[in-house]
Amino acid sequence: MISTARIKKRLYLTVVRYFRFFANISLRRWHPRIIAVTGSVGKTTLLNLLEVQLGDRAHYSHNANSAYGICFDILGMDGVRGSKLKWLYLFVAAPITSLWFRHKQEFYVVEIDGERPKETEFLARWLKPEVTLWVSVGRTHAVYFDGQVRAGKFATVEDAIVNEFSYLPRYTSSLVAYNADSPLIVRAMESIEVYKVGVNADALESYQVWPDKTEFVVNSTTYTFHEPMPRELYVQLALLKALAEYLNEPVVQDLSGYVQPPGRSNYFPGKKGVRLIDSSYNAHLISMESIVHLYSEMQAPKKWIVIGDIVEQGEAEASEHRKLGQLLSQAQFDRYVLVGRRTQKYTYPELDWDRTVTFLHPRDAAKYLERELTGDETVLFKGSQYLEGVIEHLLENPADAAKLPRQEPAAKKRRAKWGL
Repeated sequence: MISTARIKKRLYLTVVRYFRFFANISLRRWHPRIIAVTGSVGKTTLLNLLEVQLGDRAHYSHNANSAYGICFDILGMDGVRGSKLKWLYLFVAAPITSLWFRHKQEFYVVEIDGERPKETEFLARWLKPEVTLWVSVGRTHAVYFDGQVRAGKFATVEDAIVNEFSYLPRYTSSLVAYNADSPLIVRAMESIEVYKVGVNADALESYQVWPDKTEFVVNSTTYTFHEPMPRELYVQLALLKALAEYLNEPVVQDLSGYVQPPGRSNYFPGKKGVRLIDSSYNAHLISMESIVHLYSEMQAPKKWIVIGDIVEQGEAEASEHRKLGQLLSQAQFDRYVLVGRRTQKYTYPELDWDRTVTFLHPRDAAKYLERELTGDETVLFKGSQYLEGVIEHLLENPADAAKLPRQEPAAKKRRAKWGL
């Protein structure tokens, strides 16, 4: 018997073609210059930087990076959020909305995720962007690509993922700017015939970070942020400049108004004077490496780090969590707080047990932190296991909870079941 999950998987692109048909009517009436932003990590940050650069000249696909989300975004419709009954409304409303609705901005800046096989290919063939900005590639949603490896289509999951992302450059008409520090991306770009600009670490001339501030010098341009940003952000800043040069306009240097998306290294004052850094939005090894390196370079005393499980790793779950433990052990932080069965089983054995505590439940981690923190610490959060609920218990200003990730009603309900 075929499981419900397998039926949904098989129907995914079949059903989305229905919505693409009507979204395409609206898109043709709009006819924007399309800038695609893609990658395993860092693409939302780049999209927000592009919003500073292009302002109201562009429409941005905030919170919509899947095939369904992009269709609904083009139609100006809210997707399915918390109610399965809304599907009926969407099926009826899409044809009607397509007859009259269109965005009016010159550019469409669209974030595209390579979450599952054939989805990026589907979007690339349809949207055919003028510009693609490729930030990174890593083992995000790796579980969805295990089947392609088992079937012999690719030697590794990484090969399968980079192949999926590479459809966007293949269907790009004018410019692909990409992270040339990634061997996987460089190899994928070799056979793609389009105007290409690679950016690498040579662009970064200076980097300094504090709990509430970061300063970069990239290609002789100084950028200052009011939140801790990872060193690897030089990639997005260099890609931003490559786009500005393509558009023949100056790159925006004043980023004081830049607002970091929730859960991406956001700074919050905590109880007792504790400094909180929320990077709980997502987690896989490439983003873990980035945040650990950021925290290691941060100018701050008494560094504590709270790490949740890395999910959706499929057959590599054990090895990825062991690698995480090895990464953390090299950083030498003052305290490690692990949350989840995967970090407890595979990551904990790699660490100094005198400085490490582990919990299966985030509620217990929250109680431990409330009890043990004295006020002198900086605490960084990274990973799954509802860490945003743990942070909420530690905020000096309870109203800051609205700035944490996953604040929709369904997510709050799930956290409440976990006692958070």
